[in-house]
Amino acid sequence: MIITRCAPPPKRCLFSSSESADVRPDPAEAPSVPVTSGISRWNATSQWSLLLFLSGVLAGGLELAGIPAALLMGPMAAGAIVGMNGGTIRLPRPALLCAQALIGTMIAETMRPGILVTFFGNWPLFLAIVASVIAMSTLSGFVMSRLNILPGTTAIWGSSAGAATSMLVMADAYGADIRLVAFMQYLRVVFVAAAASLVARYWAEVDAAGPEIIWFGPIHLIPFLETLAVAVVGGFLGKWLRVPAGVFLLPFLLGSVLSVTGTLTIEIPEWLLAISYAMLGWNIGLGFTRPILAHARRALLPTILSILVLMSFSGLLAFTLVETVGIDPLTAYLATSPGGMDSIAIIAASSAVDIPFVMALQTARLLLVMAIGPSLARFVASKATPPR
Repeated sequence: MIITRCAPPPKRCLFSSSESADVRPDPAEAPSVPVTSGISRWNATSQWSLLLFLSGVLAGGLELAGIPAALLMGPMAAGAIVGMNGGTIRLPRPALLCAQALIGTMIAETMRPGILVTFFGNWPLFLAIVASVIAMSTLSGFVMSRLNILPGTTAIWGSSAGAATSMLVMADAYGADIRLVAFMQYLRVVFVAAAASLVARYWAEVDAAGPEIIWFGPIHLIPFLETLAVAVVGGFLGKWLRVPAGVFLLPFLLGSVLSVTGTLTIEIPEWLLAISYAMLGWNIGLGFTRPILAHARRALLPTILSILVLMSFSGLLAFTLVETVGIDPLTAYLATSPGGMDSIAIIAASSAVDIPFVMALQTARLLLVMAIGPSLARFVASKATPPR
């Protein structure tokens, strides 16, 4: 029996308030393909049960192997397995937004006043590094577009290192293939997160095991409720103000100010953080659906190559930071990694790095992309008409 799709729902934005970690190609926008085999024939309860089982097994295996951010990477891999085998379940939108707000608030606890001294003392170098990442990603998209590897100006928008919401809206206005734009942004998040986690384990030799984690320790009610309030208020403001990555970024910034000034003691139990990490990983992994992969098959190898080039360039920038500022190599690598910011934050929190430095540079990159990214991409797109 062949199951066909009824009239598709109205087109909606494929990106939301997160910079890139919640990038999800919309199955409704993908080509209609028969769904007659695999996990698609299972009911939702069975699919979620399989996802939970695989997540537990993979996360546990990665923990035993000492991979940082195993609670993110395991569910991400499990989601990809389910999605590529026909899974139809999706993480509810409110759950994802709550997870991003909690993770942003958690990272805020690591911020210290000294980071401002470091940042402003070296701001020309930091600005040059951030601008270089943006320039390289734009150049990559321009080359792919000129070589006619992808249709129209699709590569310009898909290669942008951040501000995914703005890029998708403008890509649609320029007639680019928004499914491929989403896929390119989405795949970059997976590669960057996986590479950062592996670098932390096998190059910097960070052991994810570390101190024993107390999953269900005592909760101090007032700090916990205040922390939840910061997450809710910051996440709501980020969503309401339509700030790219706002649901993550606003709780992070608000929590940082309150934590640094001593106004707030941030407290989030480990079990709640683990759930948040898993939901973020599921959202990434479940996006790898059969229709999306079939549609992006022609663009897969060029997209992977462009991602690897951008990551290699970011590695060279990290080496520059190590040599000029004296930052430790893993901190420099995470700080210069080209997104997504919430995934990098989780990996940084699982590693022995200077988290405030990482988040300062990641935040600066996002703010600069927000400021000049759309205009820059629009200008390059107007110059990138492939030769006939």
